[in-house]
Amino acid sequence: MRVLAIDYGQKRVGLAISDRLGITAQPYKTIINESREELIEELAEIIKKNDITEVVIGLPLHMNGTEGERAEKSRILATELEDALNISVFLQDERLSSAEVEKVMLAGDLSRAKRRAKRDKLAASIILRTYLANRKGGN
Repeated sequence: MRVLAIDYGQKRVGLAISDRLGITAQPYKTIINESREELIEELAEIIKKNDITEVVIGLPLHMNGTEGERAEKSRILATELEDALNISVFLQDERLSSAEVEKVMLAGDLSRAKRRAKRDKLAASIILRTYLANRKGGN
């Protein structure tokens, strides 16, 4: 069982994939988000190529737990993926994942350009790690 995590952004979409046992999360790639149709096509190819059995999309909630426009867009993408690809899609609270990624990258002394190139797929890996831990009953 492999899980694909998506950090869905207006310009870039970060992806991470679990190992076959659903234990670890590895950053996979970043996709430039040019259109919803192209994004779904590319995700379909990735899902097929990597034997993905479920998808988790980061749900960008406000710090007080309420949803805004970005959360609604993530919910729409989840529904579209379920319908188009006949796959289970879950939403995972992604609050603070971007801040955690920035902290790690700054500690690693990465340049601004390198941080920009890695930010989205690292955020997806944090979303996936959190989802896998919650599913297993972890913290």
